[in-house]
Amino acid sequence: MELKLDLEREYGLVLEGGGAKGAYQIGAWKALREAGVKIKGIAGASVGSLNGALVCMDDLERAEKIWKNIDYSQVMSVSNETMEALKKKDFKALNLQELITRGFQLVKEGGFDITPLKNLIADVVGDEKKILNSDREFYSVTYSVSDRKELVVDVRKGEMGTVKDMLLASAYFLAFKNEKLGGKRYMDGGGVNNVPLDVLIDHGYEDIIVIRIYGWGFDKERVVKIPDGIRVYHIAPRQDLGGILEFDKKQARKNLTLGYYDAKRFLYDLAGRIYYIDAPRTEAYYFDKMMSEMELLKRYKKDLAGDVEESVAGYRTYTETLFPKLAAQFKLKEGWDYKDLYLGILEDLAKRLRVKRFRIYTVDELLCEIRRKLHLLRNESSF
Repeated sequence: MELKLDLEREYGLVLEGGGAKGAYQIGAWKALREAGVKIKGIAGASVGSLNGALVCMDDLERAEKIWKNIDYSQVMSVSNETMEALKKKDFKALNLQELITRGFQLVKEGGFDITPLKNLIADVVGDEKKILNSDREFYSVTYSVSDRKELVVDVRKGEMGTVKDMLLASAYFLAFKNEKLGGKRYMDGGGVNNVPLDVLIDHGYEDIIVIRIYGWGFDKERVVKIPDGIRVYHIAPRQDLGGILEFDKKQARKNLTLGYYDAKRFLYDLAGRIYYIDAPRTEAYYFDKMMSEMELLKRYKKDLAGDVEESVAGYRTYTETLFPKLAAQFKLKEGWDYKDLYLGILEDLAKRLRVKRFRIYTVDELLCEIRRKLHLLRNESSF
């Protein structure tokens, strides 16, 4: 596989806010780190600031440990069991009177007590000197409610003992109990600039990688004019990452894995919409390969082709009837080609046969696994 990025260049990293979805960013960073991508600086909002601190310190081990073991009670003063029951809508397991009482208490107190989040931030930061003395620039976005303005904080220029407060200021979600920091009140930076691409552009970065998690915000993706000569790359999920307050370790571990492989897709220009496929050859090669493997098309021909006119014979049965219908079924983009279609067929079969998703396949490797699964099914049906 050939790497897409120039490893001689230095890159800025933009980390979007999105609460519990943040595990995805750490998975993506792991892939970038393994590939040898040089990170010069980070701009983050909300959970992107917390993850940015870990990237700034280059502490992947701590980042993975935190996200693999995250739960609701590590962020808010709540019961994990109660939150899981609410998530599953298991009302039998809930004490409704207690919930009502707790709800009134939250309103009275102004939101969830986030003492656990403060402790988590302390765990994230550890020794502040690692951030203040880091070779990587680190900018955190927040909103000063007291001053009524957005703030971009250069975290490395803060005084000793202030880093934790800077990160907390960026993560003050509206549902959290808001307390003053240094005499002022702050609000989650994701509410005003959730994808702070402009911050790195303003600081002279020419190569920028944006890791999207599709969080919340009044201005989720601020429209930013990209100056000439600035290269912006995106790593983004193609499936739901869960809720922004879904601090569930099982979901977080899934998101770590998804972020890792989506970054691999970006780094090595992998094909596939569901799977991760190394497919560097031209359209003509995949058309010939598709037409030489007619047995894989039989089920689609039966389901979709219907009654074909006698005059439409041979390859035309496929090119004029079956293939356009398959492209519509797979929802291929307008202007699809036979490479897109062939990979769509492989992915559809692999999904139906429950072929392992998180692995990088060559086309032949994925085809081999599909054939193996089909062989097992035939053997099982013969009993």
